[in-house]
Amino acid sequence: MISARKLLRRYQFSKIIVIVFLLVLVGAVAIPGYATGRWPWTNPPPVTNLKQLKTLGQNGLTLPGWEVIRVRNNVQIGGHRWLVQEIKEIQHPETIAILLMLPQNGPKDQPQVEWLDIDGFHRWQRDADRPLRFTVELAPELAKIPNKPPPTVEAQFFRSWTPQQTFAVVQWYAWPNGGSPAPSRWFWEDSIAQLSNRRASWVAVNIIVPIEPDADIKIAEPILESIGEIVQAKLMTEIF
Repeated sequence: MISARKLLRRYQFSKIIVIVFLLVLVGAVAIPGYATGRWPWTNPPPVTNLKQLKTLGQNGLTLPGWEVIRVRNNVQIGGHRWLVQEIKEIQHPETIAILLMLPQNGPKDQPQVEWLDIDGFHRWQRDADRPLRFTVELAPELAKIPNKPPPTVEAQFFRSWTPQQTFAVVQWYAWPNGGSPAPSRWFWEDSIAQLSNRRASWVAVNIIVPIEPDADIKIAEPILESIGEIVQAKLMTEIF
């Protein structure tokens, strides 16, 4: 049986490794910045795919297996203008979903309070919050880095409702090699990318599926996971 003292030592050793790694990472950024006077956080590299991100904000995505019913761009939600797509499944036209996307708009544009903006816009209540994880499998000819493990997205998944309707909702920030609902995760990815003079460009993704009142959101999990995988794959191959 492992003693408490040994567990404490292992924990402290793990903390030391993490601190050393962070110091190396900060040093790799800070020392060149100190020498040149150019700091990555004040002079970030350009967003090389900004044109594609702006096109996404105007036209949206074409999703295999889904038909676009309506596209609205420049929908004011909080302090940003979102693109909103209403889509229906081709094989099951009764299955309707709403896809909202907010692409990065420039090199200093960072994810911040987008989910609070969505909550305020819809004026809904929510519960049953839990993570939804899915892996994006790309065809070999579409993968930009061959033999790289498939990226994993961790989204937030919850039920929301208004006096008129109930929904299952999934949200995440998508970036070139994965995604998460936490802005801090994007900041970490972008900081690492900037060490190679790159950016981890991002798109806020929000998918809404209507469900029956008081229904368990588990019934909507397969369809939201399927749409999420398609959206992330399209962003990785066409936008990022």
